[in-house]
Amino acid sequence: MGTSWKQAGKAENAAKRGAVISKLVKEIIVATKMGDPDPANNARLRAAVEAAKKQSVPRDNIERAIKKGAGLLEPVNYDLVTFEGFTPHKVPCIVECLTDNRNRTSADIRGLFNKGSLGASGSVNYLFNHIGMVEASNPDNPQDLEDIAIEVGAQEVEKGEGNSARFMCDKTDLMAVTKALADKGWQVSASEFIWVAKDPIDLPDGIKKEVTDFLNDIDDNDDVHRIFTALK
Repeated sequence: MGTSWKQAGKAENAAKRGAVISKLVKEIIVATKMGDPDPANNARLRAAVEAAKKQSVPRDNIERAIKKGAGLLEPVNYDLVTFEGFTPHKVPCIVECLTDNRNRTSADIRGLFNKGSLGASGSVNYLFNHIGMVEASNPDNPQDLEDIAIEVGAQEVEKGEGNSARFMCDKTDLMAVTKALADKGWQVSASEFIWVAKDPIDLPDGIKKEVTDFLNDIDDNDDVHRIFTALK
């Protein structure tokens, strides 16, 4: 009995790791397709490759993904499909998917929202601000982040763990801010567009767990790329 349970746990963990790797590889393909195939000249790709390396994605997988995005191997076309809705207890959320089959993904997401409510396009996104975000770290641990944010063109900055920080900017400035940080010696781990709730919602722990369980179930879907929510 105990052995079977452990084996099942190993299989579940392996499946989750496979899903994580799949999402990282998709991001590399899309980042390559949208810009230069050389990470040195493509901030989003550079961040995607660094994220993949941190998760120990094999080097061959990373190189193959770049080649696919550049059209050097069999073509792979992923569409960005966005879903809007509410979790249980009416917390607004936005789900971004990268998919090669819109019909499959739409059916899957509709099924996953059975405990919440899925809305039409525009039904939720007005409750969020759509901005650029660069997450980066600097081994020199600079103290005056506000000055750095001004220098690189970011509008806001948040201190992260250790030597990391999150720089928020206008969507049109994302690539410029990413490059400016890299030029100043910052190691960029993420460069992306995000949705930030205008009025975050705080919930009691018991109810919050129900919401986070719902979101985790959605995140487990292979096509789900990012989830943004108003939950504090």
